[in-house]
Amino acid sequence: MNAIITASELASESAGSHPPVLLDIRWQLGGPNQRPAYEAGHIPGAVYVDLDAELAGPAGRGGRHPLPDPAAFGAVMRGAGVSRDTPVVVYDGGQGWAAARAWWLLRWAGHTRVRVLDGGLAAWSGPLSAEPPVPAEGDFVPVPDSLPLLDADGAAALARSGLLLDARAPERYRGDVEPIDRVGGHIPGAVSAPTSANVGEDGRFLAPEALAARFKALGAADGEVGVYCGSGVSGAHQVLALEVAGIPAALYAGSWSEWSSDESRPVATGPDPQ
Repeated sequence: MNAIITASELASESAGSHPPVLLDIRWQLGGPNQRPAYEAGHIPGAVYVDLDAELAGPAGRGGRHPLPDPAAFGAVMRGAGVSRDTPVVVYDGGQGWAAARAWWLLRWAGHTRVRVLDGGLAAWSGPLSAEPPVPAEGDFVPVPDSLPLLDADGAAALARSGLLLDARAPERYRGDVEPIDRVGGHIPGAVSAPTSANVGEDGRFLAPEALAARFKALGAADGEVGVYCGSGVSGAHQVLALEVAGIPAALYAGSWSEWSSDESRPVATGPDPQ
C-alpha cells in the first residue's frame, strides 16, 4: 500500500463500500490547540486526535514529544474506530508534519494500512462537516517496534556508520538560532536535510523519483539511514518522504530536544557534519 493518498482517491474510497477511518491531526507548533478548527469544519467522518496529548507522552528528559505509552495510544486509536485490518487515512492542515507523526506511530505500532492525505486539508475540495462522528470501537492493539527506532546512542553511532539526516531548518542545524531547545547545533556527523525540501509549493510531496534523487545526493545508498528533528514530528515527515522514495529509515524519536537536554552529549555547529 502506498504511504500517501491524493484527495481525489480519498473521495473515491470514502464513497465506496469499505471507506477508510479518517483521523484529523491538525496541530500547530507552539500554537493553540486545533480542536476548535476541527469542530468548525472537517472531512466528514474524521475523528480529531490531539498530537500533544494523544500522540506523545509527557515532555521531559526524553524530549518534547516522546513516544506515548503503547497501551494508551492503542486505546485512543480504538476509540477513533481503528481496527487492525481497516485502512486509515490521516491528515492535518497541510504542512504534513502532524499527519506524518500519526502515520509513523501507527506503522511503528504494527498497523500496515495507513496513509497520509497528500497536501492535507488544503488539498481537499470536497464538503466539510461540523458534525462530530460517533465511530464504532475498533480492535487495534499496538505491536511496538514494527518500524525501526533509534535512541540517542543509536543515532550517534549511525551518524558515523551510515547516514543520519537532520530534518530541521538549516539555521537550527548550524546553530545560528535555537528558539526552542537548550542549545543550537546538531548531532556530530549528521547531514542537514530540511523537511521543507520534500514538498513543492503546493505542499504536496515531490515525485518518488525526485525524492529518491534528493536523498541519494545526500548520501543515501545501500547503508542504514536515520532521521531526527526537533522533537520527532517533522522527522516523521522525513521518514515518510523516504518511504515514498523507496528508502527505509529509522526515526530518532527523542531527537534534538532529548539530545540537547543532556549536557554530556557533544554538539556540532556550522554547515558541516563534523
